[in-house]
Amino acid sequence: MITAAMGDKLPKSAQKVAKRAAELGLAVTIFEMAASTRTAAEAAAACSCRAGQIVKSLVFRGRTTGRALLILVSGDNRVDIKRVASDIGEAIERPDADWVRAETGYAIGGIPPLGHDRPLATFMDRALIAYATVWAAAGTPSCVMEIDPKGLATVTGARMIDVC
Repeated sequence: MITAAMGDKLPKSAQKVAKRAAELGLAVTIFEMAASTRTAAEAAAACSCRAGQIVKSLVFRGRTTGRALLILVSGDNRVDIKRVASDIGEAIERPDADWVRAETGYAIGGIPPLGHDRPLATFMDRALIAYATVWAAAGTPSCVMEIDPKGLATVTGARMIDVC
């Protein structure tokens, strides 16, 4: 189901996310929020949920391969880059915003956990599985979607890791 909390039509980027989720057989509800959801704290306040239920979709670049790596992180957690690099098997770095947009098709602050322009190696913070539902960006800094974390892990092919 697609729901626009503000108006009848979702922004084009959010429609792209909704279409991809439907193609993957994943039920999501997308809301366009009046308040910013760019940060985990803002998103938790807007969604009336715990910060841990917010999915931060963080894109890193492998230092050796140069490939984009999507790490889905609980809003309560900060990524320990050395630990994650050890799990992934490659040193990682934070790329600039232009590179992230080119790799994902979305701007930082609105990167969804699925529906990217090209397939991304995806890793998920184990802490997210503790929740029945989580909230993730849905293509824009003001759109979010409620989603089952186990279903999300399945459709993205995410490998579970400890991020901190």
